Amino acid sequence: MTAAILVPFATVVILAVTAIYCMRRAHKKRMNACRTKYDPETYYTNDDVLRATSAGDSTLREYLQHSVTSGSGSGLPLLIQRTLAKQVSLCECIGRGRYGEVWRGIWHGESVAVKIFFSRDEDSWKRETEIYGTVLLRHENILGYVGSDMTSRNSCTQLWLITHYYPQGSLYDYLNRTAITTHQMITICLSIANGMVHLHTEIFGTEGKPAIAHRDLKTKNILIRANGTCVIADFGLAVMHSQTTNKIDIGNTARVGTKRYMAPEVLDESISMDCFDALRKADIYAIGLIFWEVCRRTISCGIAEEYKVPYFDYVSSDPSFEEMRKVVCVDNYRPSVQNRWSSDPVSMQYKIFSLLLVQYYSN
Repeated sequence: MTAAILVPFATVVILAVTAIYCMRRAHKKRMNACRTKYDPETYYTNDDVLRATSAGDSTLREYLQHSVTSGSGSGLPLLIQRTLAKQVSLCECIGRGRYGEVWRGIWHGESVAVKIFFSRDEDSWKRETEIYGTVLLRHENILGYVGSDMTSRNSCTQLWLITHYYPQGSLYDYLNRTAITTHQMITICLSIANGMVHLHTEIFGTEGKPAIAHRDLKTKNILIRANGTCVIADFGLAVMHSQTTNKIDIGNTARVGTKRYMAPEVLDESISMDCFDALRKADIYAIGLIFWEVCRRTISCGIAEEYKVPYFDYVSSDPSFEEMRKVVCVDNYRPSVQNRWSSDPVSMQYKIFSLLLVQYYSN
């Protein structure tokens, strides 16, 4: 009799407590949603907004395009100082360049790459943020984007660009330390080509993607993933073009590309900046040189050449604009094919293809 009384009573109590808990939880979620919508600080720091994204996922564009700007009227989707920068712990410096530094950081327990621009390179930082915020840019061969932020450290303004982190580093570093097989060469070359095709292709639709020319392709701006494929990075000089408006968005950066990888029409200043096809061809010339570098490090006949940059035997380690113009435009030199390459039919096809790209798009 005791059990007959207590069991139904306990069941009713448990059901009542569960129902009250569920109702309070649902009410709390609705209240949080309202605060998220109307309270800017809560909105910016929501973990759903600052989620780790798949490669190229334009998180900022999707979630912050209506509410957050740089304050300069440019309308760029940025995260403000009290959010993303405070969530990232910098661990070690993994690279330095003319634009600033690259650090490995920890964000929500995961490693990320933090590119810190000098304040004088704000235009490059804005440009990269704008390019990464492009709808439909995400692609397996484009560097994955987490977010951008502006912060102050040691009384200095720092401009942060946070992306996915790849421990193996750049293709330049990888080729310097590793000779590769024919299969690895094909994987690297195809992934670079896939990424570049996606950049160069305009996607039409309500939320389409403009065609994008990189303008600074080189092995240092290409990163190696764990599976051996590559991702294209560094869009500080990128140019966008839309057939709908037929306008080319060049941006405000005063930087120029890497002289060693400049196409002949860029070096002799005959390129038309009003023609997007010309900018696209300059990219493909640079890809031809990159393929040549990859092919040199490919093992054939049991050996591989020492890693060298294009035109290493014609110009200095840091060539001037005039030096490159003389070699490429006046003397008409191009990278050469090694005799032993012909013994490997597969690698020979890629090596000849890379030179055809260089020759065809330089005419």
